[in-house]
Amino acid sequence: MEDNKTFSTELVNNYKTYSMDLAGRKLSVDIGRVGKQANGCAFMHYGDTTVLCTATASDKPRDGIDFFPLSVEYEEKMYAVGKIPGGFNKREGKASEHAILTSRVIDRPMRPLFPKDYRNDVTLNNLVMSVDPECNPEVVAMLGSSIATTISDIPFDGPCAATLIGMIDGELIVNPTLDQNAVSDLKLTVASTRDKVIMIEAGANEVSEDKMIEAIYMAHEVNKEIIAFIDTIVAECGREKHSYESCAIPEELFAAIKEIVPPAEMEEAVFTDEKQVREENIRQITAKLEEAFAENEEWLAVLGEAIYQYQKKTVRKMILKDHKRPDGRSIRQIRPLAAEVDIIPRVHGSAMFTRGQTQICTVTTLAPLSEAQRLDGLDGNETGKRYMHQYNFPSYSVGETKPSRGPGRREIGHGALAERALLPVLPSEAEFPYAIRTVSETFESNGSTSQASVCASSMSLMAAGVPVKKAVAGISCGLVTGDSDDDYLVLTDIQGLEDFFGDMDFKVAGTHEGITAIQMDIKIHGLTRAIVEEAIAKCKEAREYILTEVLEKTIPAPRPAVNEYAPKIIQIKIDPEKIGDVVGQRGKTINAIIDQTGVKIDIDDTGAVSICGTDQAMMDQAVEDIRIITTDFEAGQIFVGKVVSIKEFGAFLEFAPGKEGMVHISKIAKERINRVEDVLTLGDIVKVVCLGKDKMGRISFSIKDVPKEEK
Repeated sequence: MEDNKTFSTELVNNYKTYSMDLAGRKLSVDIGRVGKQANGCAFMHYGDTTVLCTATASDKPRDGIDFFPLSVEYEEKMYAVGKIPGGFNKREGKASEHAILTSRVIDRPMRPLFPKDYRNDVTLNNLVMSVDPECNPEVVAMLGSSIATTISDIPFDGPCAATLIGMIDGELIVNPTLDQNAVSDLKLTVASTRDKVIMIEAGANEVSEDKMIEAIYMAHEVNKEIIAFIDTIVAECGREKHSYESCAIPEELFAAIKEIVPPAEMEEAVFTDEKQVREENIRQITAKLEEAFAENEEWLAVLGEAIYQYQKKTVRKMILKDHKRPDGRSIRQIRPLAAEVDIIPRVHGSAMFTRGQTQICTVTTLAPLSEAQRLDGLDGNETGKRYMHQYNFPSYSVGETKPSRGPGRREIGHGALAERALLPVLPSEAEFPYAIRTVSETFESNGSTSQASVCASSMSLMAAGVPVKKAVAGISCGLVTGDSDDDYLVLTDIQGLEDFFGDMDFKVAGTHEGITAIQMDIKIHGLTRAIVEEAIAKCKEAREYILTEVLEKTIPAPRPAVNEYAPKIIQIKIDPEKIGDVVGQRGKTINAIIDQTGVKIDIDDTGAVSICGTDQAMMDQAVEDIRIITTDFEAGQIFVGKVVSIKEFGAFLEFAPGKEGMVHISKIAKERINRVEDVLTLGDIVKVVCLGKDKMGRISFSIKDVPKEEK
């Protein structure tokens, strides 16, 4: 007997949609429509761009860690632009560099707004499901992450908002389209809290400091409007924040530590320029405290974090109140600088830049444009990359030992920053038809390696003979704040300890004329305009000094020619209709030229031909071969050919790879000859004059009719 079953379906369409006008396009947010099991979820729409943004947190703190475990993911799905992924599996693989960089840009403004003593795992996931070229998905993901977290029950001192600013013909544009972004002189991302800027990321074509500040605060005003919009969502949909187990250090422990290690002793321990000396001092202090608290297991468990915080308070007090820096420098003083070029033999270009205990060596490699990086992402305007800057940070650079696992997010981020800084000064492909790769190796690290890599790379490119328009230098400023907005100190050229214990890492790169890149990270809840303006001004002052006193004195201009070990490139233009003649059937002709000369040949659809090689004579030969193949073979043209076949009626000559013509027996000599072999032998090199084409369409030559002056 069959059981009686009752099936019922209930259609639930109970969600809220909020919308606002953002830069002339509609931004809408669906709350409660999808992702209901996440702590917070915002289904974002901007034009036809759709991004699903979620925020989730674990129920309990992660054991054995002394940091906040935040993970930000930006997932690019190829279906968002109507494509099937390449590769064997036909599915998305590991995150692209662009996705990693976008994740970092979302992470950096949000991280400071979580409680410092929160140890629950938090994941912010951004799934890009549709891309409208008019509406950049990155800004949508940034806003969605903020909304999802703010309405959730996860402790978060938000909201924050982010805006992109472009500039075309001197006019600033809010949230430019992907097409506008491709031709923009400025690519600026600014994140803000209610009243302060919290993150800046920029690439620029030598934009002035004043124009950059104007753009930053234009974005800030837009951000304030967005935050007011988010507030309306939170008011209706926001959940109460959950309580959590605080990992704050007991005040009694701090008091006990100060009894054993007075502030003056801690100051003496950290007041040194030598990282190893400082670390040894801290090791001795730690050993003394471990001995003192041997009976208190609870205190021992958090002693490392307590000593870290004691160091931090000591360094901050020394800087802010006493105007003393750990290495004894003045507030505006740059560490000792050094630079040299050509330190690595046989590479195409090399340079090393040293700033205190930070040392970067950059190696430049040149190659034909065919070796440019191909990109397969969601932005249809970015299909390839001719300039690639890569940054490596091995453990030995900080005196540590651990196996190399390839570039992490930090390395990718630092490489992208230096790449952005140098792009505006590179020559065009027409001026310099090379793919360019620079690799920055960190030999030693103690603060701002990314900006040292900008300086080293600028010199390395010049040493390689790349005709860069101007030298580029970078520097980083730091910040220590007190109890009020007016109580702060901006530090020029921060070392590792000041970055570690300070509130800001403000990196600016550029030329004498303007800024080419900015990256600002902070650990506090935003910066006032006065701090931003002072940091930019101090970075300019330091940058000018480095350019004038170090870079330009080491290598004042690009080398006039590429390095002897670098490939040489000749560019010629042929009739696009002749491309098939050069390539030949199944590539026979072009492969023959390559085999005979050892060069590399690239031809595009417009007829632009690049011949790349290291032997000038062979390159010239390849050019001549292509010139001959693409000629119209008019009567009277002179060629040199090799006898490749002898028949009763004449001889066949190869006058270019894959190209043959015939000399009739009657055209070999002035006098009558009975046999071709009486005059010509296989392999003979002879000069001929073109007679045009015979009835069969073959090119006809004559030896006897070559003008005397050509013989």
